[in-house]
Amino acid sequence: MRKLVMLVCIGLVATPLLSGSSVRAGIIPSWEAPSGKFAFHPISNELSIYRNYDDAGNDRGRTLQIVSINSLKLLTSFCFEFTADLNWDFSYANPFDPSAGKNNHDYYIELSIVKPLTGALSVNVQRSIATFEAESINQVGLRLSF
Repeated sequence: MRKLVMLVCIGLVATPLLSGSSVRAGIIPSWEAPSGKFAFHPISNELSIYRNYDDAGNDRGRTLQIVSINSLKLLTSFCFEFTADLNWDFSYANPFDPSAGKNNHDYYIELSIVKPLTGALSVNVQRSIATFEAESINQVGLRLSF
């Protein structure tokens, strides 16, 4: 999992530097190759750190959340989305049976490729990986953006 997170972060930073294309201002800069066939435009790249509490005010540990949504053009335009919730301390081994005890950590990761069809309709191919699922889940569907 660490390798996956590092690969995504390195790719987001290194791609504009290695492409030799024009770079515009921003923390993660947009760029487009002179040919117009390759481009990268950040939409939302966020890193959040949370301290978690349940409704009764009990401590439920910490969460590191990474959200990275970027528009890419590699001959055709699409979006790549990466979302990860990494939790430490007080995560239940079985969220439906608190008596089963707690884990030291758990995680939830989604990797998505979204291909726009029209202004509001897209095709979404997504893979979800989580400690609370026995296997990874592949999802294919339509997305309506409003």
